[in-house]
Amino acid sequence: MRDRDMKQHRAILVDDYVHGRIGRRDFLRKAAVLGLGAGILGSGIARPGGQLISSALAQDLRPSEEVLKWVKDVSSPFRGTTLKLATESTPPSNAIKDRLKPFFEEASGMKVEIEVLPLEQVLQKMTLDIASQLGTYDLYYIDQSWAASVSQDVFDPREQIADNPDLAMPNYQIEDFLPALVDGIAKYEDRWVGVPYDIPIFIMMYRKDIWERMGFEAPGTLEEYYEQAKAITDEMGPDVYGATGQMKSGHYSLECDWTAWLWGHGGSIFGPDGKFAGNDERGLEAMEYWTRLVKTMPPGVHGWTWDGQGQSVAQGVAASMMSWGEFFPYFDDPDETKVSGLMEAVRCPPPKRALRTVNQTGYGEIPGVAHQGGSSLAVSKNSKNPDPAWIFMQWATSYDTQVLITALGGGTGPTRASVYDDERIIANRRVGPGTTRHLDVVRESIAKDMGSEPDLPQWAELSNDTIPVRLGKYFAGDYGSVKEAMDDITEAVDEIVEG
Repeated sequence: MRDRDMKQHRAILVDDYVHGRIGRRDFLRKAAVLGLGAGILGSGIARPGGQLISSALAQDLRPSEEVLKWVKDVSSPFRGTTLKLATESTPPSNAIKDRLKPFFEEASGMKVEIEVLPLEQVLQKMTLDIASQLGTYDLYYIDQSWAASVSQDVFDPREQIADNPDLAMPNYQIEDFLPALVDGIAKYEDRWVGVPYDIPIFIMMYRKDIWERMGFEAPGTLEEYYEQAKAITDEMGPDVYGATGQMKSGHYSLECDWTAWLWGHGGSIFGPDGKFAGNDERGLEAMEYWTRLVKTMPPGVHGWTWDGQGQSVAQGVAASMMSWGEFFPYFDDPDETKVSGLMEAVRCPPPKRALRTVNQTGYGEIPGVAHQGGSSLAVSKNSKNPDPAWIFMQWATSYDTQVLITALGGGTGPTRASVYDDERIIANRRVGPGTTRHLDVVRESIAKDMGSEPDLPQWAELSNDTIPVRLGKYFAGDYGSVKEAMDDITEAVDEIVEG
């Protein structure tokens, strides 16, 4: 299929789905054929975290005058330009839209319109924009699972730096972005698909008051994590349960939980032959472990995505979770939760056995207990304003702006190495909304524990439908055994990948 025909088919497909002419499953299957990439329906609700704080510290935070002077000087030919970005509700996007954008607009003389949408709508709009080549959006928010699909439709930031020296921000330092994030989020083959913009990642969060009461230390193994959760549930249930999860049947969140236990037992989603590997010995062992662990969780867990999971901890129903680090600053808010000052953050327990290497998996899968769901920011090749968009993108992902995003209580980890050690970030390591006292754990998890899902067109259907639907059926008791469930998933996955 020619490139123009492919784009027309993509546009028709997305329009049919948006207007209800085809169902979710048909959309996922056809999207895979047309190369729309994974994660299409990965998040139908708002992401956790992202609350902005209004403390005295926040009031004192403003962009560097030196940075704003550069913005003013370099933007002079583009005054009056309007830039557009569609993005998921993420900590960086919320902080820029609600707090920082006026500084850029005043200095640049440009206007920036930021649409905050559910993730699937972001993809729909981006896909239509690429297919139509209208250039409605100047910048793209790119989920890590879309990188392969859009790599030819955005500018490689390294090329923008080399080709536009007059527009280059002084000390932008592209090499400051954490290498693990460049590889896992922003890179496809030899191209950078934007720069790392956002990094939600699994860490362990637990109630230190309950751990102290029980005489526990933070778990050193996955088995110890289970044993501690069981002991808490046995002693304090049904008022408090030891663990919790994001286990809504058929939802992407359930697949996210599954990968942590699978990778944590040395398994992988795919083998090097491209076949599903979740039903091998390690995969079955992970499922047996998870089956035991679920019994330490509140009964409502099977209806929860990440939002319900986070609320179970925030309201004191669950004592621990392995999930998105973005929750931690929210937990510290005394006006919103019952656990302010009671939570502790640590790295997830190490895997039971050695992780498989990328060469031992398929489709670029990177096993790691700390599941990541990061994103990049890029300038669209269809933009009518690529130079002004590049100015905004540099400002939005610069060291100075990232410090402000993080210190304002964004809730996620910075994607630049230097930001973690900035004095403004260190000063915010205190109990309260928007705390940064968990960020050393996030940094270590990125460097040592990060796991990334495989990159293949069919992953949208597999991760949002095929796998979580059948995992949900297993936990509902529709299979006679773990092996029967995983064999069914194997057959379904391999058929879709091969078909």
